[in-house]
Amino acid sequence: MAKKIIIAGGGTGGHIFPAIAIANALKKADNSISVLFVGAKGKMEMEKVPQAGYPIEGLDIAGFNRSSLIKNIGLPFKLIKSFWQVRQIVNRFKPDAVIGVGGYSSFPVLRYAQQKGILSFIHEANSFAGKSNILLSKRAALIFTGSDGMENFFPADKIRVTGNPVRDSIVQRHITREEGIRHFGLDPQKKTILVTGGSLGARSVNEAIAMHINEFEQHNMQLIWQTGKGFVEQAKKLTDGRRNIWSNDFITGMENAFAAADVVISRSGAMSVAELCVTQQAVIFVPFPFAAEDHQTVNATRLVEKQAALMVKDSEVQQLLVAKAIALAQHDEQRQQLKNNIAGLAITNADEMIAEAILKFMGN
Repeated sequence: MAKKIIIAGGGTGGHIFPAIAIANALKKADNSISVLFVGAKGKMEMEKVPQAGYPIEGLDIAGFNRSSLIKNIGLPFKLIKSFWQVRQIVNRFKPDAVIGVGGYSSFPVLRYAQQKGILSFIHEANSFAGKSNILLSKRAALIFTGSDGMENFFPADKIRVTGNPVRDSIVQRHITREEGIRHFGLDPQKKTILVTGGSLGARSVNEAIAMHINEFEQHNMQLIWQTGKGFVEQAKKLTDGRRNIWSNDFITGMENAFAAADVVISRSGAMSVAELCVTQQAVIFVPFPFAAEDHQTVNATRLVEKQAALMVKDSEVQQLLVAKAIALAQHDEQRQQLKNNIAGLAITNADEMIAEAILKFMGN
């Protein structure tokens, strides 16, 4: 009988894209498997998962809002409702296993599955584990981690170090630098800097770019600028008529952007780091300082210590970031050294390793 698997989680591209990569690997290993995603209503998984060809059910759930306590008033009711919704989804779909990839919707799905004795698996992308995953790990069958040294958070006998799954379109890309640059309507003769704050954008980085926008043209440089939704209108006004800058809220073909880039400015979420290793980028990380347990700084520091990346603190972006990016773009030897070192950290088959281990555990 065909197996059924629920994949739960989302909220950002860092949770959604690896989840889709795992689903694709499961289907590749056994095409008869039925995969259902469970996400949070209003979050980007509700759009990205159907685009990838998978069904998704949405929960009425939200995380704790640290910046506005009044917005948390309805949180207990949403949590209770989400557990009721999860019960309905799980009892209707009857999964043989559930996989949690992090994000609001992951916890209630895995918690209910564990209560019912359904096999559960966790993927922890970051080098500092989230509290939900630590709680869920005690009853999980296996825990897949993006990096080693996770015994402080999880039972050592359940850990499988697989790395983080990277989108197939990025692993398999065969795009030349010139093709990538022309995709954005830019000039292949000029050095190109890619700015990406992750799927939701990065305000401090966007503000630093806006403040120094003229410097790119002054140094004969080009910019591919992914702003996120919150900054897109401001960026459009700033870049209107500038032929050396492409800007938008989201880049659908990231493989083109990576092919085009001589230097990348990025947050250091686990999935961003994994993709940048696979695509062998010369990168400047700007860790998001309010990430849980400051895990983005931990992620970036691991690469900086291996001379595989540079880093600028979020508090120093306005003063340092653009000058550092332009200097790196002009320094061919330093760029090449960073690229060589980051390439050595790449894992390209994490999705297959995870799918294989799950199916083996399920007795496939």
